[in-house]
Amino acid sequence: MRCPFCNKTEDKVVDSREAKDGDSIRRRRECLGCGRRFTSYERIDEIPYMVVKKDGRREKFERGKIMSGLLRASEKRPISSMQLEEIVDKIEKYVQDSSDKERPTSELGKIIMKELKKLDKVAYVRFASVYLEFEDVSEFMKELKYLVTKRKPAKKRKKSAKN
Repeated sequence: MRCPFCNKTEDKVVDSREAKDGDSIRRRRECLGCGRRFTSYERIDEIPYMVVKKDGRREKFERGKIMSGLLRASEKRPISSMQLEEIVDKIEKYVQDSSDKERPTSELGKIIMKELKKLDKVAYVRFASVYLEFEDVSEFMKELKYLVTKRKPAKKRKKSAKN
């Protein structure tokens, strides 16, 4: 650390404590050249997580945008905010686990669709209609038919025997 008074680089740390904001360490230093004291602050240099949009633009990852899309897709559906939070947590973890600090939004959308499909088919279709950018109604209907054919058949009820 360079002394602000004499520009010497030799100093000793006299006192160290967490700053009021909790995001940094405050260090009191004494210059070994001129003997004067000064304060330095140390903080973690955070590199933001990024997402790569379909058109190649890069944007900072924002949990709020994911949650906003999920809320729109699940409006008036029997999905709790806790379930939506779990999806957002899963997406955030996926982005944070990237070694290069960025992920394409196409990958995030696929994960969201997979989770919504398990949770609620209507919310899935709503999200898919925006995410997959259906060109026309026929593409939309094709996706709906796929959902219907992949749905598990309802269990048949046994008729009760009358005496």
